[in-house]
Amino acid sequence: MTRRASIGLFVGGAVLGLLWAAPAMAAEPPSIRVGSKSFTESYILAEIVAQIIDDTGEARAERRLGLGGSGIVHGALASGHIDVYPEYTGTIAQAILKEPSLVLLDAMRGPLGTRGLIVGVPLGFDNTYALAVRRDAAARLGLRTISDLARHPDLRAAFDAGFLERADGWPGLQRHYGLRFADVRIMEHALTYPALASGRVDVIDVFSTDGQLSRLDLTLLTDDRRFFPDYTAVLLARRTLPGRFPQTWAALERRLGGRIDTATMSRLNALADLERRSFAEVAASFLGRSTADTARRPVRELVRLTLEHLRLVAVSLSVAVLLGVPLGILAARRRRLAQAELMGVGVLQTIPALALLSFMIPLFGIGEVPALVALSLYALLPIVRNTHAGISTLDPRLVEMTTVLGLRSWRRLAWIELPLASVTIMAGVKTSAVLTVGTATLAAFIGGGGYGTLIVTGLALNDVGTILAGAIPAAVMALVIHAAFEALDRAVIPRALRAAASPPG
Repeated sequence: MTRRASIGLFVGGAVLGLLWAAPAMAAEPPSIRVGSKSFTESYILAEIVAQIIDDTGEARAERRLGLGGSGIVHGALASGHIDVYPEYTGTIAQAILKEPSLVLLDAMRGPLGTRGLIVGVPLGFDNTYALAVRRDAAARLGLRTISDLARHPDLRAAFDAGFLERADGWPGLQRHYGLRFADVRIMEHALTYPALASGRVDVIDVFSTDGQLSRLDLTLLTDDRRFFPDYTAVLLARRTLPGRFPQTWAALERRLGGRIDTATMSRLNALADLERRSFAEVAASFLGRSTADTARRPVRELVRLTLEHLRLVAVSLSVAVLLGVPLGILAARRRRLAQAELMGVGVLQTIPALALLSFMIPLFGIGEVPALVALSLYALLPIVRNTHAGISTLDPRLVEMTTVLGLRSWRRLAWIELPLASVTIMAGVKTSAVLTVGTATLAAFIGGGGYGTLIVTGLALNDVGTILAGAIPAAVMALVIHAAFEALDRAVIPRALRAAASPPG
């Protein structure tokens, strides 16, 4: 009976191993990884790039969209997690090269080359930052320029996280114009528009090509002191990309160079923001392609995201089990160490999951690896606590009997203690598994993939349907994994142990 229980503790590793291996079952052709930031225009431009790559046929486009702000996306490019993404000259000079004096594209090529990067030809439009207020508020307060805001320190502002961090955003703008507001809060870019329209905030940052500008009755304040630089749209890529895929790079330059003017970009943004058309459909309409194949893409994307999410859960949970069970055993064996160990693991649980993911970036870069490390740490607590509780609460008389029988150290642990504590330990593993499925949706914020990719996209569009398209499969996966572990319990853990662990009644 104890052998079956011991097997029950660890046989779940076989299931995790299958989940781990699932994404690698199909061989993939050469790919070009296309990234984007987490706002509508960047999604659309990246999707246009991806469809041109697929059309060329030299490689397959691998989409890594919605990675966040400029720092994260550029970090992904510099570290090789993506190969190309749409960027703006003002951002390159101010935020990436940190040389505001560089205003000409040709002047940027040299410094970018030393970083292993290359910039393509301009796409044809300039998307500068601007500050927007409601038209009725502008008339009432006499707001025509950004300088006019200095007379109204009681106003409330909502800015995108990137705008709040960048030197060419709020920090520099505040110094340049001497501005101060009663309240400045971080808000996802797509959500700032309804917040402004409802009167919850008074000032927001916008892009000059935003699709929602045509729908809302807003006033764009004139940059009278010319703070914002030019933001000419370009493609920023790894320097090796043209050499590896010359036909593809030539196609991107030919089909996009100077082909998108400001009016066109505004129209494309409006198709996504106002008409709720998918980024794939918007990109296809610009390229003059039929949208028939893009209608099938959500199914393929959901399959890909499911495999990615399974990998995140399987790998992180496997690592958590391999670390958590020994740590729990150590805590049960060393009573003086137990409190400090459990407290340390508990502190990890108190760190917000998104913050923990962000802490991994300086250590491991962008993408799946930092997400896996953070998720593994976050999954430790239930496993460590349950292992400690399961072993430390065993009847001391039973332990004494094993000593009389000559079972010591590892034999006693493997043959007696772990089997008897297996129900409690498995409960901790099940709890961690379910929690990890939900937490893994945050991996998309640092390019880790999974269902969170849809959630991030939905936030960018303020589209509840897209958010649910990621949240509902994640909930279903959590239920399926929980049911799988329950079935595993019934199959391999003896009924007597399960009955003894169940509460009476």
